[in-house]
Amino acid sequence: MSKQNSADTRGVLKNALVQMRQMRQRITELEQGETEPIAVIGLGCRLPGQANTPERYWDNLKNGRNGITAVPKSRWDSDKYYAEDRTTPGTSYVHRGGFIEGIREWEPQFFGISPREAEGMDPQQRLLMEVTWETMEHAAILPADLRGSKTAVFIGQASDDYAQRTTQSADLTQIDPYTSLGNHRSVTAGRLSHWLGLHGVTLQLDTACSSSLLAIHLAVQSLRRKESDCAFAGGVNLMLTPNMLISMAKLNSLSPEGHCRTFDKKANGYVRGEGCGLVMLKRLTDAERDGDRILAVIRGSAANHDGPSNGLTAPNGQAQIALLQEALADARLSGHDVQYVETHGTGTPLGDPIEVNALGKVLGKGRTADNPIRLGAVKTNIGHLEATAGVAGFIKAVLALHHQQIPQNLHFDTPNPHISWHKYPFQVMTELEGWAEGENGRFAGVSSFGISGTNVHVILEGSRERSREKKVASREGVGQWELSISGRRKGAVQGVAQRY
Repeated sequence: MSKQNSADTRGVLKNALVQMRQMRQRITELEQGETEPIAVIGLGCRLPGQANTPERYWDNLKNGRNGITAVPKSRWDSDKYYAEDRTTPGTSYVHRGGFIEGIREWEPQFFGISPREAEGMDPQQRLLMEVTWETMEHAAILPADLRGSKTAVFIGQASDDYAQRTTQSADLTQIDPYTSLGNHRSVTAGRLSHWLGLHGVTLQLDTACSSSLLAIHLAVQSLRRKESDCAFAGGVNLMLTPNMLISMAKLNSLSPEGHCRTFDKKANGYVRGEGCGLVMLKRLTDAERDGDRILAVIRGSAANHDGPSNGLTAPNGQAQIALLQEALADARLSGHDVQYVETHGTGTPLGDPIEVNALGKVLGKGRTADNPIRLGAVKTNIGHLEATAGVAGFIKAVLALHHQQIPQNLHFDTPNPHISWHKYPFQVMTELEGWAEGENGRFAGVSSFGISGTNVHVILEGSRERSREKKVASREGVGQWELSISGRRKGAVQGVAQRY
C-alpha cells in the first residue's frame, strides 16, 4: 500500500471514529433527556382550612388540623337539600365539606379585566389567575421574564358549577357577551397563557380526580422533550351548587359523618372538597443554572388506565401495580428507595385495600421492618378535592421533603382488616415524624386515580440542597431591606401589607 493510500485510510478511520463518538454522545444526551429530573421551583395554593399559602398549608398539616366545615350559607342552603333518608329524591345525606373562603373577592383591574367581564367569568378562572401570580412570587419569577417564552400550562378542571347557573340554566336572559369565554373549560388554561404572553403548549385536562396530577405528568414530559422550558401545572375545583353533592350521595360514595377515614376500619366514603393548587417546574439543569430555589425534584412519573375491572368506578389493582412499576423505571429507582407515599386514599372500603395492597406488592419486595412504607392521605385533612386532589397531595409531599418531616394522617384508629398489614412493613403516619435520609436520599411517591379509570403516579426526591440561591446570595450582607408595596386601590395595598 502506498504512503498516500495509507494516509487516506487513516484519515477515513479518524473521521469515522469522530463521528462514532459524536453519535454516542448524542445517544447519551437523548437517553438522559428522557429521564432528566425536573425541579419544583414554585408553589401556590388555596385550600380548605384557610391554607392560602404553602406556608399556611404546611402549618395546618404539621399540626394535624382538619379543614372540613359545614356548607357555607353563601354557597347554598344545606338544610334545604339535606335528608337522612338516602332514598329521598333531590337530597344528600351529607352537609359538610372542605371549602375555601374569599372566592367573591377579586381585583379584576389587576389582571387587566373589566368588572363587567369578571362577572361573566367562572370563579375558577379568577382563582387560578390569582394562584398563578402567587406561584410566580413564590418562585421569585417576574411575569415579564416569561413573556414570549416557551412556558407551558397544564390545568386540570372537571367541574362547571358556574356554567350551570348561567349558560346551562333555564334563564337564557343571564347570557351576555362574556358568558361563553368566561365558562368554556379550555379558556381556563388559555386565559393564563394569553394574560402572561406565553407560547408553550396550553392544555385543559379532565380525567376527574386524577386531572391535576396528570397535568404534572404531562408537564414533565413536555420539559424533557424540550417542547417547553418552563411549565405551570395544577388544577382548580369549586363547589358552587349542590348538584354534584347530591349525585355522589345517590352513589353512596360519601361519608355520612364528613370524614375521609383513609386506611381505617370505619372507612365509609369520602367528603368533597374544593380549592386550587399550582406548581412551577423547570428542568433541573436549567433551574441550577438560573439559581432557582429547588424545593424538590421529580425523578419519574407514569400514567395508565384501569382497563376492564369490576365496574367503571371500581379500581384495578393490577393496573396500579403496573403504574408503580413504570414510574419506578422512569425514575430509575427500586421500590425500597421510596420511603413515603402520599396515597390517593379516599377512605372507601373498596379503594383503600386495593391501593395499599398494590403498593405492598411493588414497594415491599425485600423490604425490612426498619424501612417501612410510610403512608398518608391529605384527604383526611381537607377532603377529596376532585380535579385538584392530585396537586394537593403533590404539594404536601414537596413540603414534607423540603421540611424533612412527614405529617400525620387524621381519623385513623383501627386498621382496615382487608389490607394486608402483616405481609409488608406498612406504617400509617399517626403523628408528625422526622424524615431521615435513606441510602440514596429521600423519595416520595404521589398517587391519584380518576373515577373513570385514569391513574397517575409521580416520584419525588428531596432537593439535597441543590439550589445555589444565586438570587439571594447577591444581596447577602444587607442589614435592612426596604419593602415597597403597591396596589390599584387602598384596600388592596392594606391586604398585601397584612399578608407580609
